[in-house]
Amino acid sequence: MKIHEYQAKEILRQNSVPVPAGTPAFSVDEAVKAAEAMSSDLWVLKAQIHAGGRGKGGGVKIAKSLEEVRELAGQILGMNLVTHQTGPEGKEVNRLLVEEGVDIARELYAGIVLDRSTENFVFMVSTEGGVEIEKVAAETPEKIVKVWIHPEFGLTIFQARQLAFALGLEGDQVKNGIKTFMALWKTFDSYDCSLAEINPLVVTGNGQVMALDAKMNFDDNGLYRHSNVEEMRDTSEELPSETEAASYQLNYIKLDGNVGCMVNGAGLAMATMDIIKLSGGEPANFLDVGGVANPETVSRGFKLILTDPNVKSILINIFGGIVRCDRVAQGVVDAMSAIDVNVPVVVRLEGTNAKEAATLLEESPLDFLVAISLKDGAEKAVEVAQE
Repeated sequence: MKIHEYQAKEILRQNSVPVPAGTPAFSVDEAVKAAEAMSSDLWVLKAQIHAGGRGKGGGVKIAKSLEEVRELAGQILGMNLVTHQTGPEGKEVNRLLVEEGVDIARELYAGIVLDRSTENFVFMVSTEGGVEIEKVAAETPEKIVKVWIHPEFGLTIFQARQLAFALGLEGDQVKNGIKTFMALWKTFDSYDCSLAEINPLVVTGNGQVMALDAKMNFDDNGLYRHSNVEEMRDTSEELPSETEAASYQLNYIKLDGNVGCMVNGAGLAMATMDIIKLSGGEPANFLDVGGVANPETVSRGFKLILTDPNVKSILINIFGGIVRCDRVAQGVVDAMSAIDVNVPVVVRLEGTNAKEAATLLEESPLDFLVAISLKDGAEKAVEVAQE
């Protein structure tokens, strides 16, 4: 789950990570009122959408008077903001963050993610702040310094000091940097985050180390422990199909391909997408219908997949372990009889009662393509999608 910058900064502020004074605004009048309440003669207006690159797209503006605050807020609110992360369709801006200006001496980068290859978390810093970290990683990877954090022991003072020195902090900046890094790690750990990124992390004129921007993502599986975070969810920033899937307890992620996938089990779903790619196709989605692939879940799965106009075929790949294949087959027949599925459907069922399932599909008046293996199913689905 993602949240907006102003929400992330409020969490950081509550957990002793220094951030600028700021207030969210949902209208031009609210933006002006927020600026008036700040003891500053310089304000930064930042569009709040779930995407990076807002500054390049015109979503971050500096105002030097209340009149400029009103004018710029009117320009940003309601605009269709296009960045490298939104895609060409862009996103409508419905809220702003109004912040006091900060005396910036240096712009840096800090971020924490899970490194699955080492089964540890990794804390990354770079002197190249304020730019796309992906570009830094591709062109000058030596400028990214990393320390790995064992989940049991957490970030140590020694490691935090390493990070501070790697950024070239001096004097009180080192002490302030260590405090900021320790507080950021504590926040990341206690809130079950999957990502915490500060870009830029700035050193101010008086030596403070502050989060000038903030991006936080959370592990959905841990949200039951953080009701205050779950309340921050902005469904208008999410794909309607993914929001609907979550309400059905289905795991659905839209992708850019044209072969729809309906699979039971996350691992099998990943393998299915891999084999579609190996067969020369592109998966249109990740969809795990879970252990109980009954007519209701199959019908919902079809509806979700068909919300994507790019889908040209559907591959159903079910392993009958917890659920019997004949019940899945009957569920597919019932679902396709009840809703209009206007693309070819390839079915591959393996496991308990697979032979009975094949008989049900063959005797059905519906037009299925039955696969004898996962490879066969992927090849068939890719072939009919290209016709």
